[in-house]
Amino acid sequence: MLNVLAPLLLLFNGLAAGVLFGTQLGGFPYLASLPTDRYVHAHAFFGQRYDPAMPVCLLGTVVLDALLALGVGGGAAPERTLFAVAGVLAAATALISLTKNAPVNRWMRTVDPDDLPADFQHTRDSWGAWNRRRSLLTIAALVANCAALGFLL
Repeated sequence: MLNVLAPLLLLFNGLAAGVLFGTQLGGFPYLASLPTDRYVHAHAFFGQRYDPAMPVCLLGTVVLDALLALGVGGGAAPERTLFAVAGVLAAATALISLTKNAPVNRWMRTVDPDDLPADFQHTRDSWGAWNRRRSLLTIAALVANCAALGFLL
């Protein structure tokens, strides 16, 4: 069972961490450098493409970490603890995504760049701050999952 769950876990967590790491390296800095009208369109474009894939990756990570933390496929205390920690980190990422980032992504698709709401800049900055937090959490989950799998080798 571990031979199936572990690769799936690394796939889901790795994809989520890679996407969010990419947003920190180039995606968000690029968006932030754009004039407001282009920012609105680019953010909406990217947001609608990530929203369908990221929940699958994050929820897959949480479920697989929970299964492995419960000892499905065997394993001793150190790796089970690390899987549990990684699952909590991935769940925190999913919670931030659902409550902070995804609503802004949906909202951004409705914004008229020629008639921006008064709180536009604050919302934009807040989205970036929450995106940094969830990026760090997802990367930390991947580190914990890799460490857990290291105990199994």
